Amino acid sequence: MLQKTSHFMKQANLINGEWVQADSGQTVDVINPATSLKIGTVPKSGAAETRRAIEAAEEAFQSFRKTSALERSALLRKLHDAIMDNQDALAELLTMEQGKSLTEARGEVGSSAAYVLWFAEEARRAYGDVVPSPWRDRRVLVTKEPVGVIAAITPWNFPSSMLSRKLGPALAAGCTAVVKPASQTPYSGLAWGALCEEVGFPKGVVNIVTGSAGAIGDELCANPLVKKLTFTGSTEVGKMLIEKCASTVKKVSMELGGNAPFLVFDDADIDRAVQGAIAAKFRNSGQTCVCTNRFFVQAGIHDAFVEKLAEASAKLKVGPGLNEGVQQGPLIDVNAVEKVEEFIEDAVTKGGKVVTGGKRHELGGSFFEPTVIAGATAQMKFMKEEIFGPLAPVFKFETEEEAVALANDTEFGLACYFYTGDLGRAFRVMEGLKYGMVGVNEGIITTPEAPFGGVKESGLGREGGHQGMDDYLDTKYVCIGGLGL
Repeated sequence: MLQKTSHFMKQANLINGEWVQADSGQTVDVINPATSLKIGTVPKSGAAETRRAIEAAEEAFQSFRKTSALERSALLRKLHDAIMDNQDALAELLTMEQGKSLTEARGEVGSSAAYVLWFAEEARRAYGDVVPSPWRDRRVLVTKEPVGVIAAITPWNFPSSMLSRKLGPALAAGCTAVVKPASQTPYSGLAWGALCEEVGFPKGVVNIVTGSAGAIGDELCANPLVKKLTFTGSTEVGKMLIEKCASTVKKVSMELGGNAPFLVFDDADIDRAVQGAIAAKFRNSGQTCVCTNRFFVQAGIHDAFVEKLAEASAKLKVGPGLNEGVQQGPLIDVNAVEKVEEFIEDAVTKGGKVVTGGKRHELGGSFFEPTVIAGATAQMKFMKEEIFGPLAPVFKFETEEEAVALANDTEFGLACYFYTGDLGRAFRVMEGLKYGMVGVNEGIITTPEAPFGGVKESGLGREGGHQGMDDYLDTKYVCIGGLGL
């Protein structure tokens, strides 16, 4: 299997165009979650290596910022083509280190390329303004400029596409980057370094450092040469990074935790809702920040929905992601399995009923059965806490007002979904839900053309859409006087 992927499986840092090891010579093992076997190693780097990467990015920025929008667009188009030309190899590498099915991995790599292509186009549309002047002899201009060196910290659940949403707009804007991929899934991040090298990005424009999250993160936050930090991960870690960035008043964009509700009203198409529920819950084994965390189903169709959801969940094919026809791979590690077990135990002791699944899969390791729990109540842990696993708790509700109140009863506000056949209700509920993204009669809504991000403690800023460039650009106002007009 490594035959296809070995070209991209870099086991070194990329700093200033050189593939190098950690100063200490220490490494971190990378494990395949489907087999529990070691795939390879990456450098265990710290502050010193990160500082050199930042300095390389700062030096490269001095010339890269002067490239034209057309030049940057052309480079990003080449990058898009390189990703798609190598989609199978990149997908295999992603599945090996992360565990998701090969079908999902191919989809993620394709999505990564789509974001790159979107920002290749947006590079040429970072418009400024000529503002009508209040003075006869002056002219007022507003321009957009790249912020400088950006730092990107990415998670293990979508190790390729989460990076595309950060590197795409950064490079389109004329910024340079230092990237810290997750230690559990570093190869998909390092592959971006190899791809950027191949298509002709100058040395130092993209730097990738693996290793200690604490040491690398602290340097990225404290170093004044870094002008913006973008992070995808937990709300807890995001808050720490925001605090640490305060000392240098960096721009920050945060894509943090979720607690997505999925509302099904009596007037919904049940079969369509179940289809959407399977996609919104069990994609990536439930390990996504926009995965449904809580299902709220109106009393009139509650029992029928639970029965159909359980039936569809039980049919999902579980196995190693590289195997043919697999729909759900392993969880990232045994800690993730134990967390799901805690949620189930808590629910059962408080009156919840396991309708299907509920235990570790017979395959062993970190494989877990797709699980549906009925009789969920607001006292159970998953009402407030993010599950991050293949567990679907179903709550029953009576009225529309009650459903919206339950859905909003969380400090998170990333994604939400609801199903209804009533147009008036669609608008009432859409406007009542306090979330950054809303799916109406759809379970998968992410696309490069639309802004991705949350409100409340789910984050700051947006990725994708024309809004995705904003955090990588500074706005400059120029007043030109003495024109003698």
